[in-house]
Amino acid sequence: MTEPFVEGADYVEFKEIESENSLREFVAGVFGWSPAWVKVLFGARYLLAKALRLDTAAVPRTGRLRPEDIGFAPGDRVAFFTVRAGDPERYLVAGADDSHLSGYLTVEAVPRGFRLGTIVHFHNRVGPAYFALIKPFHHLVIRGMLRAGAARTA
Repeated sequence: MTEPFVEGADYVEFKEIESENSLREFVAGVFGWSPAWVKVLFGARYLLAKALRLDTAAVPRTGRLRPEDIGFAPGDRVAFFTVRAGDPERYLVAGADDSHLSGYLTVEAVPRGFRLGTIVHFHNRVGPAYFALIKPFHHLVIRGMLRAGAARTA
């Protein structure tokens, strides 16, 4: 399911967490997680992208997502990502394209939990430089997304 997106990638990372949530619940938690400090990081990212003259969207407005609102069909939107592939029982691949890189977040159901993946393809020399600047924060964001996805919804 992730193989076509991993092929030729410049950066690939997978992290796992245990959770009893359904895939829809986990995905809603992951993509709906948006604490104030992450919004500040997206604001800084926006300014960096503007300084580098990259095509970029404004700070994404995300809020709590409901599991029933998560789509798995190619073209569906999840936060500011576009679904590229999915199966409501097994996995979701969502991506965002920019002039300097394409990034994908993957969510896969595994025994007793989920695997969250980051896949990045650089398009030009700005891609690796840009990613090097955001990578230290990327790890913090991914860790928070994992915890938010795994949290029980009641």
